[in-house]
Amino acid sequence: MKQVPVLKIDGITIGQSLAIIEYLEETRPTPRLLPQDPKKRAYVHMISHLIVSGIQPLQNLSVLKQLRQENSLPWAQKAISSGFEALEQILQGTAGKYCVGDEVTMADLCLVPQVANAERFEVDLTPYPAISRINKTLLTLEAFQVSHPCRQPDTPPELRA
Repeated sequence: MKQVPVLKIDGITIGQSLAIIEYLEETRPTPRLLPQDPKKRAYVHMISHLIVSGIQPLQNLSVLKQLRQENSLPWAQKAISSGFEALEQILQGTAGKYCVGDEVTMADLCLVPQVANAERFEVDLTPYPAISRINKTLLTLEAFQVSHPCRQPDTPPELRA
């Protein structure tokens, strides 16, 4: 589909964020990104899929290009806000320091770029205190700082840090 991310590793090419994260979890399990506890693991998968399948595709550039220019910003804002309303409710029951408890998980890896997109599309984050708090906490970690979407080599100049 000519989309990112794509990871070339161990002689294979893997596309799609969750497949990449799952492969890394299985082949390089430190640090652990999926909890061993089945309930927590289910929450991590639920949150990750909500973001990656439920929110993110609706505000992809390929989708927005299909809309008239004047409709693309409200469309993206509505898609993100709708998803964030559901996510905020879930996080009320699952969050600790991060999305699910006090360990960084796959859900957190999905959250940070989605919040970056929300900021890019000028979504008011005030109604989402758990999302905002977790994102802010994650951005204090070096791994999230260096991998942030605004710091990637192919980021358009107007979106760079």
